[in-house]
Formats: sequence, C-alpha cells, structure tokens
Amino acid sequence: MSSLFVPDSVAQTAANASDFAAHRAAAQRRERRAQWQLLFILVFVLGPLVVYPLARLVWLSATGPHGLTFDAYTAFFGNPETRGVIGTTFGVLFASASIASLLGVALASMLFFRPFPGAKLLTRFLELFVAFPSFLVAFTLIFLYGSQGAVSIGLQRMFSLEAPPIDFLFGIGGVILAEVVFYAPFVVRPTLASYATLDMRLVEAAKSLGADGWMVATKVVLPVAWPGIAAGTILCFLLTLNEFGILLVLGSAHLITLPIAIYSAATVDLDLRAAAAGSVVMLLMSLSLYALYRRVDARTKGR
Repeated sequence: MSSLFVPDSVAQTAANASDFAAHRAAAQRRERRAQWQLLFILVFVLGPLVVYPLARLVWLSATGPHGLTFDAYTAFFGNPETRGVIGTTFGVLFASASIASLLGVALASMLFFRPFPGAKLLTRFLELFVAFPSFLVAFTLIFLYGSQGAVSIGLQRMFSLEAPPIDFLFGIGGVILAEVVFYAPFVVRPTLASYATLDMRLVEAAKSLGADGWMVATKVVLPVAWPGIAAGTILCFLLTLNEFGILLVLGSAHLITLPIAIYSAATVDLDLRAAAAGSVVMLLMSLSLYALYRRVDARTKGR
C-alpha cells in the first residue's frame, strides 16, 4: 500500500523544490534591484551632493601650488589665534550642551514622573520646537530680552531706570542662553523614550521598601534609562558643536568659535585652504561624536 503513495511524495518534493528555487530566484532579483538602486543613489544623488564636495574639501586642504602639502594644517594649528578659537569653541560647547542636557533630563523627568495638566501639550510643543531654525530663537530672545526688547523696556519703565537692566545677549551669555533654550528639547525626546521602557513596578517596589527619591533615581531609573539619556546628550553636543546661526546673530566680535572662524576665513580673508583645513578638522570632530551617538543609540534600541 505504501508504494501507492510514492509518486505523490516525489511530486510533492519536486513541487517544494520548485517553490524554493522560485523564491530564491525572486530574492536574488530583489537583492540585485536593491544593489542597483543603491548604486544609483551613490552615483547620482550622494556623489554630486555629498561625496564630491567633501572630497574636494579634503583635496583643497591637502594641496598647494606645488602638489600635496599639509601647510594649511600646519598654519591652522600653528596660529596662536587658533588655540584661542578652539578654546572658545569648547568652552561654549561644554557650557551650553551640559546645561541643555541637564535641563532636558530634568524636564523629561518632570513630564514623565510628575505629569500635570497640559503636560502632553508641552511635550508636543517641544517636539515641534526642534523643527524651528536656531536663529529664530536668537531673534526671539533679542525681541524679549535685548536692550530694546519688551522685557527690558518694561523693567526700565517700571523701575524708572536710566538704562535697560538686561544687556548681556550679545556675547557669551546670550549665546549660551540661546543654545540651551534651543537644544534642551533635543534631549527631552530620547529621555522620554528611554523612560517609557521602565517597568514602573520596580519603582513602586523600591518605594515600598523605603527607598527615597534619590535612591530610586540612581539605583532603579538610571540603570535602565542611561542609554537614552546618553544618546540625547551626545546628540546635543553634536548639534551644539556645529551651531552657526545663533553665533552669527548673538556672537560678538570677541566671541569667535570654529564655525565663525571658518566662515570668516572663506568670506572675509578669502583664504580657502585655511577654511578647508578648519572644516576638515571640524568634520572629524563631528564624525567622531556621530559615531559615538550611533553606537549608544544602537545599544538603546538593542536592549
């Protein structure tokens, strides 16, 4: 009787093999199509818009009238003013990004653990806020807190002062304030997403065992949420490092950071090789921070 079922088994095996071959051929066609699409994007989109300009930038910084040379980098790092520019850049960066990160984490903690009426609306506003151009924040602060701003004029008239009481925007204080206001929301969202993965039963259990708020935050919440907090903080540092609009609007003549120095070298001094060398240095710094951000963000998503 078993011999009667042999042809059916052979036919089923052949059908399965045919289906497998068809699926494999379809998968190979999709893979080839994806490869051609990637090649098209690289050649016709990323090539002329990204790869070629970056290659030209590096080539311009490493060549001179007599061929390959690194004189632009030697002059860039050997210039005494460069050390001051780099010091100012890192000073503004660490002050702004650190305060913005702390403020973003604190705001996210309040929105998540101490919700209040309107908290969801505030969260949506913060998400929308990141779409604003940075120089718009600078101009808003000028209209409010500048020497002729609404708040300054109001305080001057209220207290019968001879001069506006608020006059710090055009300098390092105004730059730090504007960057903190603009970049703190970039930390809020990753922190909220990280808090959402927290098992609140652990928090309640820790409180029931007598743990205070600080112990709950450091022993229960932080071990779970730190990858998201770290990703948001690194992103804040990366964006603050590359900030240009706020510095252009609020930075004074004595507050020269690396982006402003590169801009001045290219447009005022017309020294394109020096501007290219500075741009390559800044590009390497940005790529290093971005690589760190991608690594931390991948760890956050892979938990």
